[in-house]
Amino acid sequence: MRLVVTGRDGQVATSLLEAGQGRDGVEVVAVGRPTLDLAQPDTVFDALAAVRPDIVVSAAAYTAVDQAEDEPDLAFAVNAVGAGKVAEAAAKLGVPVIHLSTDYVFDGSKDGAYVETDATAPLGVYGASKLAGEQAVAAANPRHLILRTAWVYSPFGRNFVKTMLRLAGDRDEIAVVADQWGNPTSAFDIADAILHAAGMLRHDEAFDGYGIYHLAGTGETSWSGFARHILDTSARYGGPTARVREIATSDYPTKAKRPANSRLSTARFAAACGWVAPDWRQSAQAVVYRLLTGETRQALSA
Repeated sequence: MRLVVTGRDGQVATSLLEAGQGRDGVEVVAVGRPTLDLAQPDTVFDALAAVRPDIVVSAAAYTAVDQAEDEPDLAFAVNAVGAGKVAEAAAKLGVPVIHLSTDYVFDGSKDGAYVETDATAPLGVYGASKLAGEQAVAAANPRHLILRTAWVYSPFGRNFVKTMLRLAGDRDEIAVVADQWGNPTSAFDIADAILHAAGMLRHDEAFDGYGIYHLAGTGETSWSGFARHILDTSARYGGPTARVREIATSDYPTKAKRPANSRLSTARFAAACGWVAPDWRQSAQAVVYRLLTGETRQALSA
């Protein structure tokens, strides 16, 4: 099975490339700029056709949440039009598309975890562009899995875990928002789930469960709780640490509003695909360990 993922340097693409190396019968190929540039839709079909995918993973995206408020045209070009073109190309090639979306399609006002049928109401340009992307993907390719995820981290790229470790090397105390809640999600776990779902789609031509699913780490916490776990883990392995001072969202204003509640129920994905993410603490510990030591998750569990 050849899995072609858009974007070469993103957290999920990089995690997929690594995870695919250990799977028999699986080849993961990443395509990205300049060969495939979502801001230039004419590049999409030829770039995907050239690598002959069995399944396309649409992971490339515009992810600068605050900057999107100043660049709405670019955000929509990449996250909506570009994502639609990827799904359309997959349909023309006769293959399914697995598209990554976000908790930012919700406004965070619900009391409890969001399910797939809850009304969407993005608070900013980024969320609106990703919601438009979901709609474009669904319209372009009926064989789609749209996976909404949240609070993604890994040893790669920019993310909250790496930021906390960097700040802890420079200061004794870090102020972290305590009134936003969600499910920290390792990009390694997303990659595992995608490979699992892709294998299922590849071997079940009659699969009738296409649609939107939530995919996130098991368990919930606040940003401050996440930070505290990261830094406590770092301290156990001899890495940098700092005190966490809890603050309110209003104490840390940003250009784009964030949902106060990003919790996602993953029951539908578990039922359809038979896959459940590990507890977020376990996955975060593995990533912190790797960032500090350079060793893999397998070394941690050994």
